[in-house]
Amino acid sequence: MEITVECHQREQGTKPNALRRDGLIPAALYGHDGANSVQLTVPAKTLETLMKQVVENKTVIQLNVPDLSWSGQTVIKEIQVHPWKGYPYHVSFFSVGD
Repeated sequence: MEITVECHQREQGTKPNALRRDGLIPAALYGHDGANSVQLTVPAKTLETLMKQVVENKTVIQLNVPDLSWSGQTVIKEIQVHPWKGYPYHVSFFSVGD
């Protein structure tokens, strides 16, 4: 099964709660460029669908970041979920290949 997700680079200084009100979930991409990380946003509906299809640290996802001209295979390292409401509020991707 191949899963493809498109993310966009998060603008400097944007507040996470403001992004969530706009239907975007803050995300981070690690391991794509050595020790550097990139702050991203993922549409909330996309992430909710993705959460039903993947297993953390196991399912390989093809992640596309057009703002960086980067595309590669990743796994979801962590999904932070609101403790009472159950909706996601942050996701971390980790690059597993070139």
